[in-house]
Amino acid sequence: MTTTTARTWDLIHAERAALADDLRGLDDDRWATPSLCAGLTVREVLAHLTAAASLDGLRWFAGVVRCRFDFDAQVAMRLAEQLGDSPAETFARFERVVRSTTTPPLPRPAILGEAVVHGEDIRRPLGITRVYPAEVVDAVARYYAGTDQVVVARRRVRGLRLVATDGGFTAGAGPEVSGPTLALVMAMTGRSVFCDELTGPGVGVLRARC
Repeated sequence: MTTTTARTWDLIHAERAALADDLRGLDDDRWATPSLCAGLTVREVLAHLTAAASLDGLRWFAGVVRCRFDFDAQVAMRLAEQLGDSPAETFARFERVVRSTTTPPLPRPAILGEAVVHGEDIRRPLGITRVYPAEVVDAVARYYAGTDQVVVARRRVRGLRLVATDGGFTAGAGPEVSGPTLALVMAMTGRSVFCDELTGPGVGVLRARC
């Protein structure tokens, strides 16, 4: 692995470990809390993260073929495989992949982005706050601002200027949207609730696109 790749894996593993620490001992009834992913509970989002860390390129492609190239069906199938029979089992399965370097055919920044965004999809509804390392949120923000791979992000912020108020991230041109880097990341990936933490003449446009 290159140094950059190795460092990104370190960050991914740290984010997974932090999420496991935050969820350890969570009451069973709270696992049914709706996440920020429409239609999914926080438990189901965690199972999705486990699936992503358990699926290599060959198994991913086999699943795509099995689901007749319906990528949403593939995601749902793999999530169900990792859910288990109880919240405790869902959590145990996630803990086992915290240090995994298995991945579908995605760039490493996308895997880091999934850890952050889905981590917030889980934490926010549970009232859990994480202070992310600046290196992490800056890397994720730069990745999403430049791509629509995995999730539409670049098109969502097209024609807007993004400015982080807690770091060095900036991107784009047009009406400004400013705020914490994490809020920019979450809004870029369609989580409209985070627009409440943003200011500037472009916020209304971004909120509508979420």
